[in-house]
Amino acid sequence: MPSVPSTRPPSGGGRASGTGRASGGGLASGTGRASRRPRPLARARKIADRLAEAYPGSASDLCALDHRSPFELLIATILSAQCTDERVNLVMPALFERYPTPQALASADRGELENLIRSTGFFRSKADHIIGASEAIVMRYSGETPRTMEELTTLPGVGRKTANVVLSVGFGLPGLPVDTHVARVSQRLQLTDSSDPNKIEQDLCALYPPDEWGAFSSRLILHGRRVCPARRPRCDICELADLCPSRGKF
Repeated sequence: MPSVPSTRPPSGGGRASGTGRASGGGLASGTGRASRRPRPLARARKIADRLAEAYPGSASDLCALDHRSPFELLIATILSAQCTDERVNLVMPALFERYPTPQALASADRGELENLIRSTGFFRSKADHIIGASEAIVMRYSGETPRTMEELTTLPGVGRKTANVVLSVGFGLPGLPVDTHVARVSQRLQLTDSSDPNKIEQDLCALYPPDEWGAFSSRLILHGRRVCPARRPRCDICELADLCPSRGKF
């Protein structure tokens, strides 16, 4: 019997849930208690709408990693750790020409695999994760990429961020990946007051309906790369400048 996809953010947080939205409209913390700063729900809605205008499309449309299946996306996301998406996209064609399936990667020659992915950095640990995840998919899931957070995060090298990418981009299911761009931009916009990725995910999931999570995350990533980088954010051209409490502070 196929698994039922999970849509729950960490710690039970969700839109208008008991732990995701505190009474009185406060920003939910990791313990579910309201913070001192009220959550600006109307502002959060405007932020999402403007980002959707600036970066239209679904989570799949907006994903920078080239892939033809959820499994290829899983492997690409593992490779993307500490590596640019552009470099991963250069590596993927040769990798999947040589090892096109989970079964092939599960029995891959380690030395050959390491050479194919060497340019992405940390190639030895990535090879371990790729072979281990492929073996688990073959042995435990009959060669099919899992479709739930609980199952995906049992795979070697797969944490919540990678699992959320596969869910939202690969399967079109609810999932909100939190990378450095999502964390930075959501903090500057004061959509969260946490630096912990799981708590940031919980806070953002509480602000928006599940069918928006993946695309919203992808838009924050694109906005962080193009307009709001860590250094010298381009507030003068930012679509969100009038909604951003951090405007002009960096």
